[in-house]
Amino acid sequence: MSTFKDLGLRPEIISALTELGYEKPTEIQEKAIPQVIASSQDLKAFAQTGTGKTAAFSLPILEKIDLNNNQVQAIILSPTRELAIQIARNIEEFSTYLKGFRVAAVYGGSDINGQIRTLNKGVQIVVGTPGRTVDLIKRRKLKLDSVQWLVLDEADEMLNMGFKDELDQVLEVTPDTKQTLLFSATFPREVDRIARNYMNNPLQIDAGKRNSGTDNVTHEYYVVTDRNRYPALKRIADINPDIYGIIFCRTRRETQEVADKLIQDGYSADSLHGELSQAQRDLVMNKFRKKTLQILVATDVAARGLDVDSLTHVINYKLPDQVESYTHRSGRTGRANSTGISIAIVSPGERRKLAPIERIIGKKFIQMQVPDGKEICKKQLLKLIDKVNDFEVNESQISEYLPTIQEKLEGLDRDELIKRFVSLEFNTFLSYYANAKDLNDLSRSKNDRGERSERGERRGERGERRGRRDDENMSRFFINIGRKDKLNPARLIGLINEQAIAKNIEIGQIEILDTFSFFELDKNFTDETVAAFQKNNVDFEGRGVNVEITEKKRAGSRGGKRRSSGGGKSHRGQGGERSERRSKPFGEDRSPKSMNTSGFGRSRKDRGGRRHS
Repeated sequence: MSTFKDLGLRPEIISALTELGYEKPTEIQEKAIPQVIASSQDLKAFAQTGTGKTAAFSLPILEKIDLNNNQVQAIILSPTRELAIQIARNIEEFSTYLKGFRVAAVYGGSDINGQIRTLNKGVQIVVGTPGRTVDLIKRRKLKLDSVQWLVLDEADEMLNMGFKDELDQVLEVTPDTKQTLLFSATFPREVDRIARNYMNNPLQIDAGKRNSGTDNVTHEYYVVTDRNRYPALKRIADINPDIYGIIFCRTRRETQEVADKLIQDGYSADSLHGELSQAQRDLVMNKFRKKTLQILVATDVAARGLDVDSLTHVINYKLPDQVESYTHRSGRTGRANSTGISIAIVSPGERRKLAPIERIIGKKFIQMQVPDGKEICKKQLLKLIDKVNDFEVNESQISEYLPTIQEKLEGLDRDELIKRFVSLEFNTFLSYYANAKDLNDLSRSKNDRGERSERGERRGERGERRGRRDDENMSRFFINIGRKDKLNPARLIGLINEQAIAKNIEIGQIEILDTFSFFELDKNFTDETVAAFQKNNVDFEGRGVNVEITEKKRAGSRGGKRRSSGGGKSHRGQGGERSERRSKPFGEDRSPKSMNTSGFGRSRKDRGGRRHS
């Protein structure tokens, strides 16, 4: 294997890499870096999560960047703000000794004026999320006419999150002479479409198997009822006393609930999700990297950009909506030539979701039985004995106490001493699992499904989503644009995020109609939402946007009346139609466009909605 010096990088970059502890390039770095340095040909690169893709595209750009030119020479698009921040930080580290170099990260949920001030000072590389990048382009604050490199990092994930239109807009305003570098862990048809439409005779590089999981990861699954999902998770953790892993949940609420339960049950755990401030995120991640925490409970978005190499387990508390997301999750373990285990906890009806994942990763899931109390107690007891056996005794400190200790324990023989010390440490554990039931018994599953029991297994997920349509924690809003304005859930989510109402605000049900629409947001930000849309004079496809508070629709109603946020006037839709007259389709007896399990709305016709950046 070559060294970074062999790849053609300048001494200043080599010095920074050496200080960071980089010794040998990974396969994707070894293939991509010299190619980008030597050629201006477009590049498609496929490598699994955790293989060093950031260095693979940023190091050759740093090698060729013009440090005397303060114009934006490279634009790097990433799916989430967490990943954008991480990429920008990595580039700052790589460029420590490059005098005059500056990089900026631009992303939603943060002060856009501060980002504009940074851009005005002059930067050579911009790392951005699609939504905020497009916003800055429209405001004429981000100029890409001098761009020589366009990088699409995690292109598959950006498409999964509904950023197709934003990608198209960025690609269209960059020079035809630029070099486009597309990096992806998977290769869905949409990524192929971008390659065909916006890349010129691209060279293709593969590091490892495309659309597959790493060979170092074993994939297992446990089948339990929904009620037993957390107890099963607890037993999986208990049977693996040395676990150091991430538990993936779908929503921020679920993430916090699972983390809280683990902490209450005595585990070294914490949560990582979008509602945490950057300072809180950094604190949690520092503890996790130092292994002060054994278990991190996280959402997919929050976990993007994490750089932890020695995870033993990744646990899918619930499977992700997108098949490709499983690859990203499982790729967090089995890194740096270590082995790892990716676990899926599924209900009986969710087993069918495993087959598409198996086709993607090129491996079969192994069905495992949830361990019983006896197995767990044996494993934990042996772990305790090993810990005692390996513990180093400080003779000088304990010797003065030994006579007193021996006197107090004089009446106990060796076997009795062992029993008492083990019981002192282990009785609580033994008591907990004394009458533990078999979680693999699914015979009573219909009675154990909670809110799903009335609808049955097949309709369970849909029923759960319907149950959230009258969420009292949400406020409902009217917006005067709809399908005829080319609005879909993904674009509506992007529009909401661009207003920077609050950091990672929770979005609920979305209803897209012909000339107007409805959406739900966290009711704690009701006034801020209306104020943000009014203050920003929002424009969508050339049409002024108006947002008003509306009453939440009651079950069986024909649509709710609205109250205007601006003086009590009723808003009229296109053509002067009152929205009350148009609301009948929304109240008709049909399948609602309800919130999906990732926390964002999508309908049967419009499934573009995904998590925001």
